Amino acid sequence: MVNVKVLTPTQLMRAAVGPMQRRGTGTILNVSGMIAFSGPADKSVMPRRAVYAGTLAYPVAMTQTLAAEVEDSGVRVGVVCPGVVATEFHSSQGLHMSAVPRMSADDVVTGALRGLRLGETVVAPGVEDYRLLQEVFTADLAAFGGQAPELATRYTE
Repeated sequence: MVNVKVLTPTQLMRAAVGPMQRRGTGTILNVSGMIAFSGPADKSVMPRRAVYAGTLAYPVAMTQTLAAEVEDSGVRVGVVCPGVVATEFHSSQGLHMSAVPRMSADDVVTGALRGLRLGETVVAPGVEDYRLLQEVFTADLAAFGGQAPELATRYTE
C-alpha cells in the first residue's frame, strides 16, 4: 500500500514536474480520500485504518507543499479527496455497501476538475462547506507556526 499510494505518486510527480516547469504549464492531480482527515477519530469510524489513513494523508500534505513550491511556474498541483465512491472495488471484495451512501465516479471527476478550475489545491467533492477544510489548514499552519525551540511548559512538570 505504501508503494502504491506514497512511493509511486512521489516518483511520478518528480518525473513530471520538471518538464512541466520548463514548458511553463501542466497539471498534476493526485488522488486521496477523506479518510486522510480521519486520524483523530476513534476506532468506531473505521477500525484498522492506520496505514490506509496515513497513505491517504501523505498525498494531501505532499500536494499542498508541492503546489506552494511551483506556484508561480505555470504548473498546478491538486489532490481530490472523495468519500466512498460507487465502484466495483467493494463488491469485488465481497463487501456489501448498499447501506453506505456513495458518490458516483462521474461526480468525483466533475468535482475534481471543477475544483481545479476554482483554484482549490485540496478538492473534496462531497464537502459542501469548503470553509471546513480551510479551518483544518489554518489550524495546521497555526500549530506549525506555534512551535518553539524550548520544551513546552506542559512537559516540564
